[in-house]
Amino acid sequence: MQSVVQVHRIDHASFVVRDLEASRRFYVGVLGMREVSRPAFSFGGAWLRAGHTLVHLIEEHDQSAPASGGESAGSTRCDHLAFLVDDARTAAAALKAAAVPLLDDVKARPDGAFQVFVLDPDGHAIELCSEH
Repeated sequence: MQSVVQVHRIDHASFVVRDLEASRRFYVGVLGMREVSRPAFSFGGAWLRAGHTLVHLIEEHDQSAPASGGESAGSTRCDHLAFLVDDARTAAAALKAAAVPLLDDVKARPDGAFQVFVLDPDGHAIELCSEH
């Protein structure tokens, strides 16, 4: 089958958030992302970087979609964003020590990888996975 367009990679993921500061604390303070320069949009937000991955936080406003991650809360087989970490088991232990609730304990996948899920402040499911 001939494709119409050839994509190269994911450029960024965007989340509409209710409380920008709470989301900044989660993504920067808990997950270790780095805040990077953001264009001067007419609405609040933050751009974050984790390696080559960009996450755009968009502060909920009258022309945005609602911050709606809570609809997926509690399910790890729903829409989610997965970040590669060195060791998901170590990440899970660190999250527990920091009193960050996990959706479930770390699990081994059939391919030998490990994964653990948390919710961001707006209820978006975030997976942390490792190859071993």
